[in-house]
Amino acid sequence: MLVQHAQDTTKHIVLINPNTSAATTAMMTDIARSVLPVNVTIEGVTATSGVPMILDDNQLAAAAAGVVEMGLAAARFCNGIIVSAFGDPGIEQLRDLTEVPIVGICEASMLEASTHGRRFGIATVTPDLVDGFARKAEGLGLGQLFTGTRLTNGDPQKLAADPERLQAELAFAVEEAFDLDGAEAVIIGGGPLGQAAVELGRRFSRPVIAPITAAVTLLLLHIKATSATSNPSS
Repeated sequence: MLVQHAQDTTKHIVLINPNTSAATTAMMTDIARSVLPVNVTIEGVTATSGVPMILDDNQLAAAAAGVVEMGLAAARFCNGIIVSAFGDPGIEQLRDLTEVPIVGICEASMLEASTHGRRFGIATVTPDLVDGFARKAEGLGLGQLFTGTRLTNGDPQKLAADPERLQAELAFAVEEAFDLDGAEAVIIGGGPLGQAAVELGRRFSRPVIAPITAAVTLLLLHIKATSATSNPSS
């Protein structure tokens, strides 16, 4: 009599934080873990060089090499990767070098926000990254749906260190995006803003998109598709 052994269906994903803050990595990983199914595990990895919070295009570009290095190391043992900086640094280079599914929090949130042709905007704290957001929307073919970016007042790093004030400032920017720009969904633009994004999603009756959870949802779909392709009889 043949005995069939149950196949291990556990999947493992890695969340890459392109900045150097281990506390931010832990926060983002915890958010992702909270929405994962029981058969998927996650770990976060933190950049060993760079800045504690990416604030401009130069810092974003500089982070790409570290993302590629961390991603290639992770690809040897994981089933999927999340690049958790709102600008998706290094993601195209990494995709060229590995077949492991890779998702960025910017692209994932834009795809979710634009579902069914919704007009969408961004609320964030980093004025020097705004032009890149528009380019990203255009690159995804969503430029005609993008209503623009609304910014908070104050220094981004000081805001990020003050959760109550951060949430209040972002809430005001979200309201402006809805009421003044005509957005039908608003993305909270930034990995370090992850907890604020979750809280604001509960606060508003209209769609407020949390990029990390959007990335988890999209990555799980990619992993499922990859598994179906590699195991067509399953």
